[in-house]
Amino acid sequence: MPTLLRKDGYKFFFYVNERLPKHIHVSKGERYAKIELETLFVVQNYFSKPELRKVLDITKANKEYFIKKWNEYFSR
Repeated sequence: MPTLLRKDGYKFFFYVNERLPKHIHVSKGERYAKIELETLFVVQNYFSKPELRKVLDITKANKEYFIKKWNEYFSR
């Protein structure tokens, strides 16, 4: 499970057995979300609305980096 970023207590990662579409998992404590990277569509969410907005802002700001890391990992 490669961790790509830790910011403000949030952990952004993907699992090594992932499938398309490209997406990122985010966790903080017991809370969790899964977000598609191309569209920023929230597949699953257990964060409050304010937390989810923050998670989406961080994801949007790092979207190209996350996609680059996904492509690097899964093109092996």
